[in-house]
Parts: sequence; C-alpha cells; structure tokens
Amino acid sequence: MKRSNVQPPGNSASVCPIGGFFPGGPSMSLSRSILLVGEGNFSFSASLSSEAETRVTATCPQRQEDALRHDGAAENIDMIRDSGGLVLFEVDCTKLGQCASLRGCLFDRVVFNFPHCGRKSGVKKNRELLKNFFLSCVQLLSEDGEVHVSLCNGQGGTPADQPKREWHNSWQVAAMAAEAHLILKDVRPFEKEKYQSYKCTGYRSQDKGFHVENGLLHVFTRSLQYSPAEILKVEEVVEGDQVLYNIPAELSDCVFRGFLCSGSVHPVRLVQDFLLKGLAEKWSVSMTTQTVPFLLKAKQPQASGCDIDAADCYWIYLLQKEVVSENHTSTDKERDTQETLAQLTLDKVDRVRSKGAESLRSAGLIDIDHEGESCLYMLRPSLLSQMEELLTKREAFVNNAARHGVDERNNESVKLEGHKKEGPLGGCNGVPSLFGISGLVFKNVPVNLWNLPAFHELLLRGVFPSACEPIRLIGQRLETLLAPYGVSLVTEQGGLRITALQKGLVGKVFANNASDNISSVSVTVSLNLDLLSVLLFSLPDWRLLWSHDPRFLRQFELRPSPGDPFQPFSLFPEHFSFDISFWTGPTWAERKFHAAIREASHGTVEQVKLMDTFSHPDLSQTSYCYRLIYHSNTHALSHTQALQFHKDLETFLTSRLQVTIR
Repeated sequence: MKRSNVQPPGNSASVCPIGGFFPGGPSMSLSRSILLVGEGNFSFSASLSSEAETRVTATCPQRQEDALRHDGAAENIDMIRDSGGLVLFEVDCTKLGQCASLRGCLFDRVVFNFPHCGRKSGVKKNRELLKNFFLSCVQLLSEDGEVHVSLCNGQGGTPADQPKREWHNSWQVAAMAAEAHLILKDVRPFEKEKYQSYKCTGYRSQDKGFHVENGLLHVFTRSLQYSPAEILKVEEVVEGDQVLYNIPAELSDCVFRGFLCSGSVHPVRLVQDFLLKGLAEKWSVSMTTQTVPFLLKAKQPQASGCDIDAADCYWIYLLQKEVVSENHTSTDKERDTQETLAQLTLDKVDRVRSKGAESLRSAGLIDIDHEGESCLYMLRPSLLSQMEELLTKREAFVNNAARHGVDERNNESVKLEGHKKEGPLGGCNGVPSLFGISGLVFKNVPVNLWNLPAFHELLLRGVFPSACEPIRLIGQRLETLLAPYGVSLVTEQGGLRITALQKGLVGKVFANNASDNISSVSVTVSLNLDLLSVLLFSLPDWRLLWSHDPRFLRQFELRPSPGDPFQPFSLFPEHFSFDISFWTGPTWAERKFHAAIREASHGTVEQVKLMDTFSHPDLSQTSYCYRLIYHSNTHALSHTQALQFHKDLETFLTSRLQVTIR
C-alpha cells in the first residue's frame, strides 16, 4: 500500500522520528511507514527495509543481548539501521501505547508474523494474544492503515484454511480483530520466496522455525463505527394537508439516501437502469421524476386495490397537521402540494430534520387526537396508490392538452424521463407504453434473513391490446433479463410471481382492469430493486445496500454490468447467538419486539427464532424465549459488541414494552 503523508495547509502533521508520523505538524514524507512487532532474528524486517520508499521500525519483545543470540540477528539489525530504519527492544506488542519511543506515531502498516505465546501454549492463550495485539496496534494505525498477521495453515479458523480446523480449536483471528473494530479485508498465501533472507524463528521459544510453507497472510483494516439511530422528523403534504411526524427509529437510516437519484452509481439505480433499458427494447418506457410523500392515508391503498396486510404496515401518529383552508381551490391545493414537495426535495435532510412543530406555519394548525388519528396514516407499503394518482393527473392533462392543442411534453404535473421505442410490437398496431415510478417503500415485517423493512420498488403500468397477451410478453422479457441471475417466473391466477431461491418473492406482474373494455388490458409490474441488486451483483447480504462505508460504493463507480460479482470488503464475519427470555402481560405485540431488535442491534440481528412459550396457569402472563443470531457484513462485530447490543435490547424491552426479563 502506498500513501502520502503530505498534509494540506492547515492540517499539518509532523514526521515521527522513527518512521511514522505525528498528527499535528508539517510532513514531507512520501514513504510508507511499517511497524513490525514480535520480531526474532529481524530477517523479515531486513528484507522489507531494502524496498524503495519504505521506512521500517522493527520491535522485539526480548532484551538486546538475548535477541542478538539469534542466528543472523546482528547483521539484520545493521541492515535495518543502514537503510534508515529503527530497531527497538523490550517492546510488548500488547502494550504498544506504553512504549515511549512509539508514543504519538502512526503507521501505514503494522505486521505480526506467526505470533505465538511461546512454549507449548494452547489456542485460548494465543487468541488472547491476538486480541490484545489488535487492541494495542490500532492506537498506532493510520486511518487507512492495514494490519498484517501471518499464521500457519489452520490456525486462523477461516474458510481460507485448508483443511479448516473446528472453530473451537482455531485462533479465531477475524473474531479477535473485531474486538478492535477491525475487519478482515483479504487472505492470501504468505509469500516466503518474496523475502529471500527471511528465516522464521521462535517455535516454542526456540531458535526453530514454524511451518510457513502453506502459511496465510491476513490483512485487516478499520471498520466504520456503529452510529445510534436518530429521531427523524419529516414534514410532508398528504392530500393537501401539511403534516409532521416521526420516522420509526429503526428506519431512520433508510430515508433520504438518494440511491435512485440521477447520476447515482448505487447498485439499486444500476439495476433499475438495466431493467428499463431492457424493457425499452420492446416498449416505450417513461419514468416520473416527481417526488411523492412517504406518508399515506389509510384509505389510499384500499382505494387503489393494493393488497396489503394491515399488520405489515408502519402506522404513524402525527405530531401536527395543518388543515388547508376551505377557500383553496383544488388547483391551489395541487400547486401547494407540488411546491412543498419541490422544497422538500431541494432542502433534503436539513428541511425534514425539524427540531419540532415550530417548523410548521402557525395558521390552520390543529392538535392531533392520537386515538382518532392512529389508524389514519401509514408509511407507504407500495407505490401503487401514488401511481394511480399520477396516472389520473397525467390523463387529465393529456385530455386537456388535446382540447387546447397543448404539447404534452409541457406537462409539469407529472414530470417524465425515459426511452421511446418506435415500430410495431408482436403484430399489434402501435407501440404500447409503460409508465413508471420508483422509490422507497416500507413493510413492518419480522426480522429474517431476507425480510426487508425498507426497500426500493420499481412500479410500471401500461395499457395493452388484450390480443397481444401482454402478461405473457412482459413475463418473457423479464425472464430473458433476469433468468441468468437465478430468477424464476411462476404463473398464477391473473398474473405472474417473480421469485428467487432463498430470497422469495422479488416481483409480480398482474392485470388490473377496472373498465368494461375487453379489447384492452391494464398491466402492472412491481419489482423489488433491492433483492434484484443482491442477485444481479452477488451481494452476500441486502444490508450492504445501506452501508455508509465508501468501500461499498467504490466498487460501482465504473457502473459495472449485472453479473460482475461484488467483492466483500469484510471477509468471513462471525455469527453470534444469544437467547432472551421474558414475561409479558396478556397481550404481546411481536412486531414491536422486532422493531426494538432492529434498533437496539443496529441492524446486526439477521434471524430471530421462537424457541419456547409458556403461559402461567394462575397469572395472566406468558413467557417467551427467542434465539437471536447476530451477524454483520458491513461493520466489525465482535462477541463483546454483540453482547452489548443484546444487553441494550433487554433495556429497550423493559422500558418500552414493559416486559420482565427472566
């Protein structure tokens, strides 16, 4: 790894005299700084010191006179010093912060080759050595630095070890590094031949070498820290009323991320572009760019025929509502709605992260009766009802334009972007068009490996001649586009189900004729862009789509084609399992339990399994026992961190759901 330690004016950093650098003063060093710990005869450090633009600091746990007894140690030390490096003795790799010569220095790389506690120590002691080394070395690691740990084949406990040891009999190197918020970036063969003068020593505290022939080099980098959920207030216009409400805490990191914005390279946008381009080869496709609110009135999905289970909805209590004056015309209401939405789009998070109700205009405000309002609003579970409203506006504009000779392209009420397809289709007269909308939707579903509480839906609607068998034609086109990625289409009454192995339902194609016109049929296509992104780019986990880690989006900067597999930046993260048992009252709101899990665990729980229930015969209480599986592909997750999340969950449940932890 190469990096420059030159700091811009105002961000000065001084060069550490031993090869690293201090944060805080000017630096002109362009070389990479490497700290080596646990050296024996210094042969590896000597090999590195001969490389160009490399400054080596080699440390040894022994006293100088003891270290010099190793064969070739004196010559290697001289080679290091002659190249401008430094050699330090009596340095404990688990207490690097206590070494006066290293204090305040940062290094681009910290190297520990074939660590061992000495003599015939067991795996537990060596795990402890690794954990304490990682906790110590991160104090001296630059922001983008790497930690290199070489282990004998089988010791690391990862799938890269062949043969792989049983978990309890390994050093569990990835789990130990996670204790210091480090993630495993890469595992590759230890290239002994690259360092000709390297001679391994220290086997069982003797001047003997380890079996390094099939050794593995483990490369670690820093993980992002976990961020607490925020209380996010959103101000929107819903059917002409201006409302203020809180986004549920477990969803606060999902909104206003801009994955589908023009120019985005997020895989969700890349998949949408791929699908629209493929469909545009057969039909004319146009997408609305109009912003629509997250919040719906309960009657809206019902009116549009949206098949939604009420239990799967996020029901919202309003904090405040502004009633539109009765003397406003419908045109005024529509214009106000569009202006507010435009402002919401422009001001983004600064606009919606209001600190309170004072952000609303005082005129027309009414207090909210939570008993009356609690079942009136929901976060949109689908875009179907908003699609219906946009199509109604579009149809009204087209009819009005036809009467007055206005060009449809001047339609400001439903802004469009898209592709046009010229020529006949399948023997039908004319080219039917697809009108689309895409955006975030919400489902209050239990925690499960492939249950997404928030995802991006692509919704397309078109009116086709019935004789064309449009559902079959659209299905064939989608199958051509998606079958190479494990997607299957299953015929059902009135349409098609689009499924994938393990992922379940990823989309639907269905007819929704509301008229008596049997010569044409209205067809809707609904696709889950998040699950399709997982499939088309071989993501190991849908939660990666929401990662703030720049290493994720960096892989999509060149807009790779679907089929190019994603390369995980965190390899072989461990799973941790904890049980939780508690008493509840006569009623139990399990969806609130799952919401608390998502919030308390920062989204790291991927499976929840009910293990046991017991109803007390004399008391109106029921005992529940659940097993939670913690796992993260986005952050370092250690046993210590997972246990802390689990304790936080207990606190959440006690304070919010009034349960009694057993």
